[in-house]
Amino acid sequence: MALEDRYGLPLSTSSPEAASAYREGVDLMLAGWTGTAETLERAIAADPDFALAYIARARLHGFYQQGDLARQKAALARELVAKRGTERERSHVETLALAIEGRLPEAIAATMKHVEAWPRDALVLSLPLGAFGLFAFSGMADHDRARQELCERVAHHYGEDWWFLTMYGWAMTENGNFSRGRGVTERGFELRRQNAHAAHAVLHAMFEDGSIEAADRFVDDWIPCYDRAGILHGHIRWHQALGALEHGDAARALAIYADVLQPKATQAPPLNAITDGASLLWRLSAYGHAVPSALWVEADATAQELFPKSSLPFADVHMALFAAATENREALAARLTAIEQRLADGKLPAGPVVPAVCRALAAFADEQYVACVQMLAPVLSEVVRLGGSHAQRELIEDTFIVALMRSGELSRARALLDARLHRRPSLRDTRWQAAMG
Repeated sequence: MALEDRYGLPLSTSSPEAASAYREGVDLMLAGWTGTAETLERAIAADPDFALAYIARARLHGFYQQGDLARQKAALARELVAKRGTERERSHVETLALAIEGRLPEAIAATMKHVEAWPRDALVLSLPLGAFGLFAFSGMADHDRARQELCERVAHHYGEDWWFLTMYGWAMTENGNFSRGRGVTERGFELRRQNAHAAHAVLHAMFEDGSIEAADRFVDDWIPCYDRAGILHGHIRWHQALGALEHGDAARALAIYADVLQPKATQAPPLNAITDGASLLWRLSAYGHAVPSALWVEADATAQELFPKSSLPFADVHMALFAAATENREALAARLTAIEQRLADGKLPAGPVVPAVCRALAAFADEQYVACVQMLAPVLSEVVRLGGSHAQRELIEDTFIVALMRSGELSRARALLDARLHRRPSLRDTRWQAAMG
């Protein structure tokens, strides 16, 4: 009897132990849960020729920026699947390998072709769907809509599957369908509560509909079941810190930073580590709260080790936060030179918004608020090209609003705040409105 994955797709292994460990490992990965690496290693040990176990393990290495290990396992998976693998498995391995190698246009094309043929191959379908997925980092201006449309095309293949409902609901939320997105996500969460991606997606829906107190209680109730080593543990607490800032509680936000986001405390993957830390410290400062300079210096030193060169635009913008906050003009100039060269060479799909935002953040840190406004105004509608989630990208709009207020352009600031408050309640935005009289 042929062995299958959880979605009924045949697996080219004769080892029931390898197939069982692979199924469990993929589920743990799709849930963002601890134990993924160890479980996939069990699958490899049970069948050293099982290509899909190697490529899944390679993907996990990629999450943690372990590039050499990821590429080595991807190369081995390619060799093994060529010797013993179905057409579906060869396409699966190749598509994941392209993503691991950072070949985004090819990976997206391969993903779409693969999903058309095998829509229930969840690991491949997951590639474009997250905040750090292929669509988000493609430079597309419509990646929020593209995720929802992709999920809608394959929804009938999944039904009430806990993983799919998680990603479908999150895609709806990010595309502006907050109420429906929250309901779908919560269905997925209830089907498997040990699912960090579902908890995270629920928090995004709560952020978008203004359920700040409910989100805080949700994290307090759920986080004890999630190990601190979990890939999203720090980021979920970051959401809780954003809630604290809604109430103007800087002390609590800083306590969360010290507990799970500070370099010596975090166990998050590198991209999460630098983006969560930098964005929280920046928000604290921009909102008028004191941030010890030592926190910036410490975090910057770690970030420079992790991202010494220009890479993903989303990372580059957060590295610009560090450079601006620490007044490291040399580091910012070097990064901007690299970004501009990539733009000139046609190798920066996100386009001119990347250097514009980096320069605007530096102007804001230098208290050149008029210049910040002038730089950001033409590109605000293009910030989506940077990738990440709406909650993460809102930092740019917040910076713009504060720059408007500090440069005396109160009518423009009021207009933006009015628009946001019509979309969702916000104690912070209400305070800002009141401060303008």
